[in-house]
Amino acid sequence: MSNHSVIKTDRAPAAIGTYSQAIKAGTTVYLSGQIPLDPATMEVVEGFEAQVCRVFDNLSAVAEAAGGKLQDIVKLNIFLT
Repeated sequence: MSNHSVIKTDRAPAAIGTYSQAIKAGTTVYLSGQIPLDPATMEVVEGFEAQVCRVFDNLSAVAEAAGGKLQDIVKLNIFLT
C-alpha cells in the first residue's frame, strides 16, 4: 500500500503534464516548483514584484491544501532569471 497522496488545489495553477502540485509522503510534503501563473487565467502576471507575489500566493495555496502554511517550509530554492 502506498504511503503517499497527491495534493491538489484550484487556488494554484494546475500541474502541467505528469506533475503534481505537491505530494504528501507520511508527514512530509514536497511542493513542485511554481511560476507566476494566475490560476484563474493560467497566464503569467506582469511585472517582477507581481510575479514574486504570485509565486508565493501559489505556494501558500498548495501548502494550505496539504494542511500547512509557508512558515512550515524547511527548505526553499528560488531560481531567478
